[in-house]
This record gives sequence, structure tokens and C-alpha cells, in this order.
Amino acid sequence: MYFNDDTDLYRIIGANIKHYRKRCKLTQVQLAEQAKISISYLSKLEAAGCNKSLSISVLNQIANAIGVEISEFFKEVNT
Repeated sequence: MYFNDDTDLYRIIGANIKHYRKRCKLTQVQLAEQAKISISYLSKLEAAGCNKSLSISVLNQIANAIGVEISEFFKEVNT
């Protein structure tokens, strides 16, 4: 995997979080609760222009909550 810059990386991760959340038919509130993060933080991560970094630990919590491999967040998804 190659990302042009951090902005590109965060855009792809955020889009994937949103994609998999919707595929699981979860609201942001539900996913935030399951992943034990705040709704505002999740909302910022999913925002298209977000440049907010996140830890691998948080990404793992989100992946576990929606039942996907953490590596899926780094792949370009066509939504």
C-alpha cells in the first residue's frame, strides 16, 4: 500500500470506517459506543476532509466492533 501523504491515508481510513459501519447497519452512535470512543471523535474520523490522526489501538477497537480485519481500513474501497 502506498499513500501520497497523511491526508490521503486519513481519507481512505475514514471512508473505510464509514463504509464498514454502514455495511453493518450501525449508526455512528452505536459504533462509537461499541468501540468505546466518543461520537465526536468517530464523526471527525469519518469526515471527508479529516486530517485527524488516530492510534492503532483505536483503529483496532473500531475493527473489532464491526468485525473486520484492521488491514481492510487501508484499502481503497469503492462505495
